[in-house]
Amino acid sequence: MSDLLRFEDWSDPVPPAEREVISRLPGGDRLSEGDRERPPLLFVSGHGAWVFAEHWLGHAAGRGFPAYAVTPRPGGDPRAQVHDVVQVAASLPRQAVLVGHGAGGRVVARALGRYPARAAVLVAPALDGWAALGAALRSNPAGTVPALLGGRPRFSARQLFGPEFPAEQAAAHVERIGVRPRAELFGRTSLPEPAGGPPTLVVGTPDDRVVSRPALDRAAARYGGAPLLFPGMGHLLMLETDWAEPIDAILDWLDKELPH
Repeated sequence: MSDLLRFEDWSDPVPPAEREVISRLPGGDRLSEGDRERPPLLFVSGHGAWVFAEHWLGHAAGRGFPAYAVTPRPGGDPRAQVHDVVQVAASLPRQAVLVGHGAGGRVVARALGRYPARAAVLVAPALDGWAALGAALRSNPAGTVPALLGGRPRFSARQLFGPEFPAEQAAAHVERIGVRPRAELFGRTSLPEPAGGPPTLVVGTPDDRVVSRPALDRAAARYGGAPLLFPGMGHLLMLETDWAEPIDAILDWLDKELPH
């Protein structure tokens, strides 16, 4: 049976759950006819929808893209998180572009086997859990070792942000992120072939302390390309001081790949 329809979805269905979905639409709450021609963007991050709501959602809407962000349910169950993303994507008015960041990139990579996205963007995607664990041990051993003992890891500002990012802002963001379930970060899951073969872009930074440059190269090669890199930034590109650079590059790429 294909990834689009699997026996376990019938024999062991994912239980219902409330989903946090944040949206920003061009021109406010209503779409113009011109805006309806652009595909909606669905952003997914392991840290929650708020990381996109800070800057990227409004910026994408300002350029005419209906923008949504979903927080997959907590707990580290990959199948349930994929289910949440697919259900939200299917509820949107048009075939969506899936944008996944970090652990959310792995959720999106799996969701692509179930949902025929218009396109996909993987931002600093943690596709290889063991590689992410190794990078975390090097950059934040005190916060990562508990995960090896069955506990929950805690991020540090040094892991997530570039050296020029204001320390007080970084500390506030790290506090908001808190801790994440071990399986959600470091689990190893197989990735399906994307349904329909959508164009896929991998975006990141060579200075990322969570997803290394070799990991970015491997992720991009998997989808037949090379990563688009933004030096000097940290893992949370959407919160960095120069946050507009990567999202503008992503939207430019979508305009080129998906002319309207």
